[in-house]
Amino acid sequence: MTLTLDTYRQLGRSGLRVSPLALGAATFGNDWGWGAEQDEARRLFDLYVERGGNFIDTAVTYTNGTSERMLGEFAQDRRDSLVLATKYTTLRRPDDPNSGGASRKSLFGAVETSLRQLGTDYIDLLYLHVWDSTTPVEEILRGLDDLVRQGKVLYVAISNTPAWQIARLQTIADLRGWAPLVALQLEYNLIERTGERDLLPMARELGLGTVLWSPLAGGVLTGKYSRADLTASSPADGESARKSFNVALGGVTERSLAIVDVVKEIATELDRTPAQVGLAWTLQNPDVTAPVLGARTVGQLRENLGALEVDLTAGQVARLNAVSAIDLGFPHAMLASDHIRVQTRGDLKIQARA
Repeated sequence: MTLTLDTYRQLGRSGLRVSPLALGAATFGNDWGWGAEQDEARRLFDLYVERGGNFIDTAVTYTNGTSERMLGEFAQDRRDSLVLATKYTTLRRPDDPNSGGASRKSLFGAVETSLRQLGTDYIDLLYLHVWDSTTPVEEILRGLDDLVRQGKVLYVAISNTPAWQIARLQTIADLRGWAPLVALQLEYNLIERTGERDLLPMARELGLGTVLWSPLAGGVLTGKYSRADLTASSPADGESARKSFNVALGGVTERSLAIVDVVKEIATELDRTPAQVGLAWTLQNPDVTAPVLGARTVGQLRENLGALEVDLTAGQVARLNAVSAIDLGFPHAMLASDHIRVQTRGDLKIQARA
């Protein structure tokens, strides 16, 4: 079924409707040496919203604050029609132990900075960006609830956190009557599927919409890497330097390239690009609300939006699932095994006879 950016989806158990592809604004600004300058970033924004897109993702520190400042400027004339999502909790500055982390002080300081940089008086969706393992969960939840009650934040969410901690947070929020988490952002793509073990099932059970970062595995699923990159020397700059960086991070392996081979085969069958096939695979998953697109150019964004028109066959999905399959681990693999299913059916038959 062909989707469009205005085929809005409900975000978790909230009443918020968002586009099936989110626009990532981490590319807004060249402060980190690889993003889009002002004019190109504006074209990215305009293309996305003109197609009906309403869900834009950033963070208080992306491109040293330039991302939020650009986004706030671009969104000024249509603020109420957009869902602006940002994040707090980042690495601490060496001279200030309270400048990052999940504490109430960090939270309130980050939100005030985001409101100022975005030029708005409210944030639609605020994520705890990275779990810090030190701040008490009650402090986090109460701080988030206070911001919701003040009207500075409408909905709260979480990212990059173990499933058991998220379940704990959601349970406490429900019991205390505090603002619940409505979304989970995680890395998930054909190469990184470990979220299927706990994070995605947990999100489904607890009413969290799932938003995906790196749905193209840092560009690996675009097909721009080859086995020659595994042994290439590290160049000093340019696209080759970025490729070498991803290789060094471990994203380019024999396994990932084998997955890309199948992605390319299916892309050829459909007369589509590998990137479109990789994104389409995430879109057909009912547990996924919206992947975040990290395009740096209008051409890349146009290509990525083409994934909405890709209709994978059941056979193609099966091939992609097979080549990218992971070991679910204990106890998930045991619970899904034929042995357990046969025993369960046998027990049911015995009970029926009784």
